[in-house]
Amino acid sequence: MSATSIIQSVQTLQSNILQHVHHRALLQNVGQPTLQEEQLFFIQLPFLNGAEMTDDHKVSAITVGIVHASLLEHEKVLEVDATSKEQQLIVLSGDYYSGRYYQLLAQSGNIRLIQKLSKGIVNRCEHQIRIYETQTRSVEQWIHSLTVIESALISQYYDVYGYNAYSELMENTLTFIRLKKEYGLIQDAKRGFLYKALALADNPTILDSTMEWLHEQLIIRQQQVLEVVKRSHIHEDLKHSIEQYITL
Repeated sequence: MSATSIIQSVQTLQSNILQHVHHRALLQNVGQPTLQEEQLFFIQLPFLNGAEMTDDHKVSAITVGIVHASLLEHEKVLEVDATSKEQQLIVLSGDYYSGRYYQLLAQSGNIRLIQKLSKGIVNRCEHQIRIYETQTRSVEQWIHSLTVIESALISQYYDVYGYNAYSELMENTLTFIRLKKEYGLIQDAKRGFLYKALALADNPTILDSTMEWLHEQLIIRQQQVLEVVKRSHIHEDLKHSIEQYITL
């Protein structure tokens, strides 16, 4: 499995997803849906590592990618001025992508996948909703929420096909990537998930200590991922690809 083959596999999945959600008006007004390369990589990981990919697997992989795209579109909606034309179209794009993955699931007749993805969507959304609740949570609990948000759907997808052996690697890597992104957003004074969850706008005195703690966490978690990668039974090129995802 060469680096070129890995890239081509991820790009093929990306193209298949975009083909299934293509809509000219949405493309012109809100652009293409957000597809995160690292998530597409982990959707493909079992097959990149030698598992046979059937037509059922291909449809399921596309469906998981569309679900991610749908949920990410809804995350783009602003908390203020959500009534603009662009914001309304973003909501509609998320709804449109939802309709497309419902169609694919219905056509597949894969009841177990439907059940598992439904469970993953509920779990993911519950953790996103927590940011609007009044209950106080620790930073560790918020990071766990990020893990669920990033990995719940792929975990359920793995479970359907018996690929749970990849779950630890996937969850650790995607959590690191999201945590690094959140660290960057806070550094740039942008309102990401952790910025809102920790109410940093209301308590700027803890900003520096929070940044320091997050940086330490990134170093610790990078080492944890490297250890998981080292003991994982995947091809060396795949290990190298993951190592590139977790640079600081």
